[in-house]
Amino acid sequence: MAENGDGKRSVKDGFLTEEQREVMKIAVQKAEVKSALTLSSSPKSLSGMMMMPEQPMKSPSSARVPAFGGGVGGAKHVRRSHSGKVVRVKKDGGGGKGTWGKLLDTDNDSPLDRNDPNYDSGDEPYQLVETTVSTLLDDYKKAVVPIIEEYFNNGDVELASSDLKDLGYEECHLYFVKKLVSMALDRHDKEKEMASVLLSSLYTDIISSTQIAQGFILLLDSADDLALDILDTVDVVALFIARAVVDDILPPSFLTKARKRFVEGSKGHEILETAEKSYLSAPHHAELVERRWGGCTHFTVEEVKKKISELLREYIESGDTLEACRCIRELGVPFFHHEVVKRALTIAMEFKTSEQLMLKLLKEASEECLISSSQMLKGFTRLSDSLEDLSLDIPSAMNTFELLVPKAISDGWLDLKSADSDGPSRDRKDEKLRRFKEESVTIIHEYFHSDDIPELIRSLKDLSLPEYNSVFLKKLITLAMDRKNREKEMSSVLLSALHSDFFSPEDIVNGFVMLLESAEDTALDILDASNELALFLARAVIDDVLVPLNLQEIHNMLPPNCTGTETIHMAQSLVSARHSGERLLRCWGGGTGWAVEDAKDKITKLLEEYESGGDVAEACHCIRDLGMPFFSHEVVKKTLVMAMEKKNDKILELLQKCFVEGLITTNQMTKGFTRVSDNLDDLALDIPDAKDKYKSYEQHAKDHNWLLPSFAST
Repeated sequence: MAENGDGKRSVKDGFLTEEQREVMKIAVQKAEVKSALTLSSSPKSLSGMMMMPEQPMKSPSSARVPAFGGGVGGAKHVRRSHSGKVVRVKKDGGGGKGTWGKLLDTDNDSPLDRNDPNYDSGDEPYQLVETTVSTLLDDYKKAVVPIIEEYFNNGDVELASSDLKDLGYEECHLYFVKKLVSMALDRHDKEKEMASVLLSSLYTDIISSTQIAQGFILLLDSADDLALDILDTVDVVALFIARAVVDDILPPSFLTKARKRFVEGSKGHEILETAEKSYLSAPHHAELVERRWGGCTHFTVEEVKKKISELLREYIESGDTLEACRCIRELGVPFFHHEVVKRALTIAMEFKTSEQLMLKLLKEASEECLISSSQMLKGFTRLSDSLEDLSLDIPSAMNTFELLVPKAISDGWLDLKSADSDGPSRDRKDEKLRRFKEESVTIIHEYFHSDDIPELIRSLKDLSLPEYNSVFLKKLITLAMDRKNREKEMSSVLLSALHSDFFSPEDIVNGFVMLLESAEDTALDILDASNELALFLARAVIDDVLVPLNLQEIHNMLPPNCTGTETIHMAQSLVSARHSGERLLRCWGGGTGWAVEDAKDKITKLLEEYESGGDVAEACHCIRDLGMPFFSHEVVKKTLVMAMEKKNDKILELLQKCFVEGLITTNQMTKGFTRVSDNLDDLALDIPDAKDKYKSYEQHAKDHNWLLPSFAST
C-alpha cells in the first residue's frame, strides 16, 4: 500500500474493488485508533508527546476518543514531525513525508535482492500461475498404455494380468477395457485377436463383468470421435462386442440394454445393430466370429475345449500324469486352464473310478505351477455355478463337490483364502437363484390355474431378475411336459406373449439350450421328453418366438452327439414339413380357451362383418381381442380367399391396416400367403381365376413390403 498526502493509506489499483477499498480503509482507521490509545515506550517519543496538548481524534464512528492520554505504554510506530503533525512510521523504519525513510531504503517498486539476508518474499506482489493438477484417473490411464503395448509385443497374457493386478486401482479397470480395444482398433488382426483373448483371461479374475460392460459403453460413447481417425470403427467395434458375447464375457442382453442409451443414427447405435444383425444372427456365428481375426493361440474356444476333453480321456486310459501335464502345457492357453479344472472335476463326478486320477492330475498341475491358484479357483467356481444343472445328469454331483472342495484345500492345491473370500458372494448368488426358482414355480402354478398372462408378467416384473429369464423358461416347459395338453398349449401361448413383452430372443434361446442340455435326465422322469421338446421348439418357430435360424444356433451351442442334437433335428423336420403350421397349432389345442377350429370360426365371422360394410378399425380391434398373434397367418389366408370369392379387392385394406399397426408381422404375412399359394390348385376348382388373382395380390404385397425378401410362391 502507498501513503497519500494527508497521512491516510490508499490501495494500489488492480487488486481490490471500490467496495473492498472502503472496507479496508475503515479497518485501517480502527487499527490506528487502537494504536493511538497506547503510548510509545521510547523516552524521546514520550517527552515529545507530553509537550503537546491533548487533541481529540474522530473515530470511524464519529465518536470522540482521547488521542493521547497520560499513561504508561507507547503508541508504537507513531512520532511527531517538527510541524507538529502526527506521522506514522512505515514498516522496517521507513517514514512518511519529511522523514529519513527506512534503513537501506530502496525503490518501493523494486523488492530486495532474493540473495539478501533481509529479503522477505511477502514484499513481492502475488502472481497467479495456472498449472495442471494430475488425478488418479490420469495416472491410471498413463500407466496402462505401456502394459498394453508390451503385451502386443510379447503376447504374454500372464505378465499383462500380473502387471495390471500390481497396478491396483481396481475401480478404474473399465478404462483399461476401453483403452485396450481402442489401441487394437488401429492395429493388425493379430493385435485385435490378442485383445479379445486378454479380455477373456482377465474376466472375473481381475476385471468384473460389470466393468467389462461399462468399458464397452465408454467405447461406444466415444465411437463418433474414433470414427474420424479409423474409418472401419463401426465394423471393428461391432466385431469386438460380438466376440465378447461369444466368449461369454458379455451377456447377450448387453446389446438390448446398451441400445437404449443411444439415439438412432449415432455411431454407438449403429455398432450395436451391426453386432447383432451382421455377426450374432448369422448361421454358425460363433465359429465365424472366433475365426475372423485368427487365433493368437491358433485355436478357437470350441477347439480348445475339444482338445482338453481328448487329453483327459487319454489320461484316464494311460494314467500318465506327466504326459497329461505336458499336453496341457502344449496347448499354450494358461488363461483357459479353468476349463481343464472344470472338466476334470466333472469327469471325476461322472465316473467314480476316475476320481483319484483326476485329483492327482490337478494336484500335480498345481504343484508344478502349471495351473495357477486363480485358474484353479475359477474352475471350481464355474463348476459350482452349474451344479444344479449338472445334478440333473449326475444326481450325486452336489454331495461329491462338497467332499472334493475340503479335500483340495487340505491337500494345498485350492487356495483356502481365495475360496473363502469368494464364498459369500457365491452363496448369495446361489441363494438368489434358489429363491427365484421357488417363486417361479409358484407363479407358473397360478398361471396354469388362472390362465392370466398379464398377472404372470406383472409377477415376473416384480421379481426384478431379468437375468434369470432363461431359467424361468426352462422351469415353465419342464413343468408343462409333466402335465396335460392344456398346460402345454398354455405354455406355448405364454412364450409368445413373453417374447413380445418381456423376454429377449437371447433369453428364449438360452432357455431352450438349458432344456436340451438336461434332456437325458428329464427323460428319466418323462419318457417322451425328447418328442415333447421337439414339439415345443417347432411350435416356438411357428409362433415366431424363434426363427428357423435359431434352431441351428441352439444346435451349435450343444455338445456334439448329445440327445439334444437329435431333438433339434426332429424339430427342424417338423417345421419343414408341408402344412406344418396348422398341424403344430393343433398339437395341443388352444391355451386361450379356444380350440383352433373355434379361432378359425371367429376369424371368418369378423371378416364377413368387415366385408359387408364394417369399419376397418373395428375389425382390427377384433383381431387384437383374439389374443393369438401366432395365428395371424390364418387372418391373412382367409382374407385373400374371401377377396377372391367375393371379387372384392378392397378387403385387402384390412391387411394393410393390420400391417401398419403391427398386428400382423412380416413373418405371419408371408406364412399366410404361403398357405394360399400351397392351396391354389384346390382353390382354382371353385374360383377359376384364383391363380391370376393370387398373382396380383402377391405383387401388391411385395409393393407394400408385406413379405419377406426370400419369399417365393410355389
